[in-house]
Amino acid sequence: MSAAVQRVQAGSLSEPAGSTWSNALRIGNDVVMSGMTGHPATRQALKAGAPLDAYAQTLVVLNKIRALVEAAGGHVGNLYRLTVYVTDIADKEDVGRARRDFFAGHAVFPTSTLVEVSALVFPELRVEIEAGARLDLDLRTVEKR
Repeated sequence: MSAAVQRVQAGSLSEPAGSTWSNALRIGNDVVMSGMTGHPATRQALKAGAPLDAYAQTLVVLNKIRALVEAAGGHVGNLYRLTVYVTDIADKEDVGRARRDFFAGHAVFPTSTLVEVSALVFPELRVEIEAGARLDLDLRTVEKR
């Protein structure tokens, strides 16, 4: 028997017409998300002469991920896996600081991988994050062992 699949859409996150991906899918209790970036906020900031650094971009992306999890019926405590792509490994400290700020109050942090890549889809992007969530767990209440 296969699990029911639902496309998850958050009002604040659009999927371009004709796109060949979904931002997020709910498969049973799992929520899987495509890589999220800070676009278009990063483009707007660049045009205004105030480009977003890795810390700011990471917070924009994590808030997009939060919106998708909430649209699927969950909350930030359901996030258990992050894959973080950065265009400059030197940004790892800023990314880590943004994650600590975003997940403050959690008993444990989501699992994570951070890798440097040569480029992302737009040149002003410094961070992209893929995420996974399970609606039947809450990392805010997990006991440390």
